[in-house]
Amino acid sequence: MTLTVLQPPGWPRPRGYANGMVGEGRLVFAAGQIGWDAEGRFAEGFVPQCAQALRNVLAVLAEAGAGPAEVARMTWYVTDIAAFRAAGPALGVAWREIMGRAFPAMSVVGVAALVEPAALVEIEATAVLARADA
Repeated sequence: MTLTVLQPPGWPRPRGYANGMVGEGRLVFAAGQIGWDAEGRFAEGFVPQCAQALRNVLAVLAEAGAGPAEVARMTWYVTDIAAFRAAGPALGVAWREIMGRAFPAMSVVGVAALVEPAALVEIEATAVLARADA
């Protein structure tokens, strides 16, 4: 499956995400994943929780045969938007380690709280897999 970046003419290129993506195939949806491990232990700190949440998203997508290259969009919900902004370089390192050079369409939303009180971030994703008949 190949995703194509949508970049309107004359728009500045975004850093770390795409304005839009197009692909054709089977859709895979990962529910919001938070920064805890399989035993329910939270990573300590904002960037470690983001990294764990990304790994959790990929674990769910892997069940359908998807990986970072098939991720078309993500929505991040963060409880501290200032922490997200401040995490820039460290978050970029974690992103490249986990997602490589995949930069899907992405939104980040500041929220008052998440269902799990210790969660600092929740990430949901949509991936596009090649059609089985393609």
